[in-house]
Amino acid sequence: MNVRQVIAIAFAMIGTAAFLAARPTNDANPYTFAVSGEAGLIAAGSGAPVKDASRIVVWLSPMNAVRPVRGTTERARYRLLQHNKRFEPGLLVVPVGSVVDFPNADPWFHNVFSLYRGKRFDLGLYQAGAQKSVRFDRIGPSYLFCNIHPEMTGVVLAIDSELFAITDKSGRYWIAGVAPGKYILHVWYENAAPESLQALQRQVAIQNDNQTLPGISVKAAKQAPAEHKNKYGQDYDPEILKTDY
Repeated sequence: MNVRQVIAIAFAMIGTAAFLAARPTNDANPYTFAVSGEAGLIAAGSGAPVKDASRIVVWLSPMNAVRPVRGTTERARYRLLQHNKRFEPGLLVVPVGSVVDFPNADPWFHNVFSLYRGKRFDLGLYQAGAQKSVRFDRIGPSYLFCNIHPEMTGVVLAIDSELFAITDKSGRYWIAGVAPGKYILHVWYENAAPESLQALQRQVAIQNDNQTLPGISVKAAKQAPAEHKNKYGQDYDPEILKTDY
């Protein structure tokens, strides 16, 4: 074998390796898009559009396993702050199995709990600067409260996807990292009947020339504001509520 033959074989091997490295695999699709859409909110009774269409959650569940939810060991941690006697943000969406940290950024004690639907837990009393965590391993909304401060309410929504968004006040939203394929579009809104949200589910196809999701119209349910109980199922102590902590 002469030098020219050796060089030719070497170049052929390099070319084959480059081709194998460059070709797409079935395990990952490098082509993803940021899809967009718009959702509207319809007032109960009057049927008039609501100006503030924020806090509507939209997510996509792959039908053909384009992008399955990763294992819990690979998930990023989420953070829900307790600050000025509020949960920040008031609505947090996470893939099911995610861990959420609850740091106390107030100068007083808090006691976060959730006993209605979703993930049931009670973090107990903990002081300023402390942090506790919860793994949300059950799909659906978990309604959050504080056993000391009744004005503190929030929601953690655990879903079976990593492709989600929350609308702004105008109802617009964007979902990044969506690969071409078929998906089921899901919608959730805190003040909407479950059956009306179920009716909004639909199949959508994301393609190179179609990166806009169909419009969504959510009917708000007519609900009177309800006072919640503490974690013992009792009314909050009015004497405690008078104190500044």
